[in-house]
Order: sequence, then structure tokens, then C-alpha cells
Amino acid sequence: MFHLLGMGRQSSPKTELLSGLTVALALVPEALAFALIAHVNPLMGLYAAFLMAFITAAIGGRPGMISGATGATAVVMVALVASHGVEYLFAALLLMGAIQITVGALKLGKYIRIVPYPVFLGFVNGLAIVIFLAQLDHFKVKGADGALHWVVGTPLMVMLGLIILTMAIAHFLPKLTRAVPSALVAIVVTSLLAIGLVALFPDLHTKTVGDISSIAGGLPSFHLPDFPLTWDAFLIVLPYSLVLAGVGLIESLLSLQLVDDVTETRGQPNRECMAQGVGNIACGFFGGMGGCAMVGQTIINVESGGRGRLSGMAAGGFLLLFILFLAPWIELIPLATLVGIMFMVVIGTFEWGSLRLFGRVPKQDVFVGLLVALVTVFTDLAVAVITGVIVSALMFAWNHARELRITRSLNAQGQQVYEIKGPLFFASTAKFSEAFDVHHDADEVILDFAQSRVVDHSALEAIDSLADKYRAVGKTLHLRHLSPECRQLLKRAGDLVEVNIKEDPLYHVADEVR
Repeated sequence: MFHLLGMGRQSSPKTELLSGLTVALALVPEALAFALIAHVNPLMGLYAAFLMAFITAAIGGRPGMISGATGATAVVMVALVASHGVEYLFAALLLMGAIQITVGALKLGKYIRIVPYPVFLGFVNGLAIVIFLAQLDHFKVKGADGALHWVVGTPLMVMLGLIILTMAIAHFLPKLTRAVPSALVAIVVTSLLAIGLVALFPDLHTKTVGDISSIAGGLPSFHLPDFPLTWDAFLIVLPYSLVLAGVGLIESLLSLQLVDDVTETRGQPNRECMAQGVGNIACGFFGGMGGCAMVGQTIINVESGGRGRLSGMAAGGFLLLFILFLAPWIELIPLATLVGIMFMVVIGTFEWGSLRLFGRVPKQDVFVGLLVALVTVFTDLAVAVITGVIVSALMFAWNHARELRITRSLNAQGQQVYEIKGPLFFASTAKFSEAFDVHHDADEVILDFAQSRVVDHSALEAIDSLADKYRAVGKTLHLRHLSPECRQLLKRAGDLVEVNIKEDPLYHVADEVR
């Protein structure tokens, strides 16, 4: 049975359930905060956390990973909710889910593997900074003037004390025992301490989950979005759905890769894409705000021992219990406790080893990592990752373009010989085209590609164009050691190719990465 639930060898039912409970407690303030960011009912954030956590844990491709309402998707939703209302958001979630299922069905999730490691480092470091900065809002309270002010004086000292105690328990308890998740022990101990302090000093108030919003509610009910089935309405939600699907999949698949690294196991990205889609469709029908994988809660789960499906399903189940029956108790948990737990997540998420890479790895890799981290902090995750991949690709192309070497000589027969060394592709075609002296070369010119590889169609076009130039001045061009694929794709220079079956290379031009 436990094998079917996806639990690893080091997991046990008790560990999985307790880890799920810890995650559920940490999910509550995050779900409420993200719902407020998106300008929707706070219960929509909790319903999304319940549905996403349970569904993706049950059928997803990465046991141990936690999904729920996230800030990355909330900031995209807010414009749609403000302009057209929450019913349009539900419709957008249905389309978002369909797009994600399609991505998984077409097996496109595997392409997350092309994300360079510096981009991944920048992603986790930037995300750690974002999680840290998000906690600072809990150090503010609303004043009599309605504005937010920083907590000061005794309340600040109490809050800092609870945070430090939480972090101390989370750090040192695992050195003594791992029978119970340390984060759960920290929540219980600091919550009882805070309740005791308030009982002894009635004038002392510590911010609690209940200060954000009440979490009491009923079961989520099935609801068809009140959405006009017209082309114009579809065009309104389509851009939001595409962005939400992209943001959700990028964060989810990078989180999957992070868990793969931590647990030294291999997830199934395409299956996770489809599970994310099913979860978001369920949110669209049952009143959740949708979402994707959550790095912070995933780290809490993995560090607490939750490596299987049961922990994520339990987190969703406990959230539902909180909503239905336990809201008055959960609302007493100090926000300082949850801030302390998230600070531990920040410490665990940030790749501290990356600080030692300065001067040890190529400068361009350091630049990409810093760029992705900064863009993650100041914009959003999807933009950061896409920017990092594009910059990495351009740097790779630039560096490899510099590897092209062309030597010019005359052979014993008086023929002009050009030996091409290095890859010929879109970034090196300009250098290739400038290397030839068409008007002053001998009447017979030989291009030897024995030490080169023609990579793409830009390179083929450059060869064709060079052949035209020599033909225009009445000179004969010979192309040697080109692959059969190149010979077939050359349009105008194909008849100039000398075929040597034993020596010509075999490779595919512009072939799909397998």
C-alpha cells in the first residue's frame, strides 16, 4: 500500500502525515496572502492550496513536491480580476489547465532540462531572496490612520524572540531526534508560549494568522463559471491563460528539478505538467484561485521527511480540516512562528556554495546567475528564467563563434585551399563570409570541411552564397568533406561538392535534440 502511495524507503506513514501537517500549517498564511494579492476572497487561496496540493500529490510526477496558490501566479491574476471579475478568472484557469495538460501530453516538459545550471542557481537564489522579502510584510501593522507601520518596541522584541526560538528549534531538534518534524514542534511550542504570554500580559498582542483573515468556511462546491461563450470573451482570457500556464509550469518544473537534486531521484516532468493542469481545472470548477508548485513549502516537506505522495495529500487534507473544523485554533498561531519557519526555508533554499564560485567558473556563468536572481526579485520567475536561457544561449553562440578558424594556402597544383576549423552556424557565418578573397583567389578554390561541422541552415545559406560569388567571377569552387545531409540541403552549391564516402562525416543538420 505504501509503495502505491509513492513513499520512499526512508519514509514512514507517521513521518509523511506529520510532514503534511507541518506543510499545511505553513500553507495557511501564504494562501491568504496570495489571495489578497490577487484581490480575491481569502478562502479561494485556501481552496486552491487544498485542491492543488492533494491533486498534484496524488497523480503528479514528483512525489514530495507541494503545490498551491503562489505569488508568481497571483500577480498575473490581479489585472484580470480587477478588469473583468472573478468569473473570468475561473474561465482562465480552465483554459490554463487545458494548456498545461496539452504540454504534458505532447511531452514538452522534458525540455526543462535545457535550462543551464547557472540559470537554475539564479532561480533558487532569487527565489530565496523573494521569500525573505515577503516575510518583511509581517513586521508591519495597520495604524489608526489606516497606513501600515513597522512593529516597534515590546511587540517587536516578542516577535523577534518567537522567530529566533522557532529557528533554533528547527535547527537543533533534528540533531537530537527526527521522530517528529522539527518545524511542527516549533509551531506547537511557540504557539503555546505566545498564548501564555498574552494570557499573562493582556495588553501584549502578537500578530496571528487570524489577523490576516478568518479561514473558516465550508466545502468547496462545484460551480460553472459565469462566462459568456463568445470569441471576444475567449480572446480576453487567452493571454492570461497562456502566461499563467507558462509561469506555473516553469516554477513547477524547476521545483521538480530542485527536489530531484535534493532527493537524488528522478521525477516525471510531463506527468507533472498534466497534474498541474488537472489541479488548475479543478480550481476553476470548485472556486480555487489556481496555482503551481511552491518551492518554500516543498523544502519544508522534504526536510521534514515527506518524500512520498502521502505527505502532499495529507497537507491538502489537513488544510480542508482547518477550513471546516479547526479554524479558531489555527488562527491563534503567531505569524512570527511561520516567519521563522520561512526564514529557515530561505537558508535551506539559497545555494550558499554559489558564493564560492566567483573566480572559479567562467565570468559569463556568474553573470547569468546574478542576472536571473535579480530579475526574479524585481519582476517574476518566468521572465527571469526565459531571460537567463536566452542570455546563456547568446553567450554560448558568441563563444563558439569565436572558435571558427580558417586557414588559407596554395597547394602544389596551384589551387587555393581554405581549411575550415570549428563549428559553422548562425553566429559564425559573418566571420566565415569575410574570410574569402574572391577576386584575388586562384581560379580553382577548395573548401575543406574535414575539421568543421555545419550546424544549421544559416551555415548552409552562407555556403550557397559563397558558391554564387565564385561562380559570378568565373572561378571553380570545390567543397570537400561535407556530410550527406549538407549535400542534400545545399540549393545552389550542391553540384560543387566532391563526395568521399569514406571520409565525409555523418551528422544531422538542425536535428531535434533527443
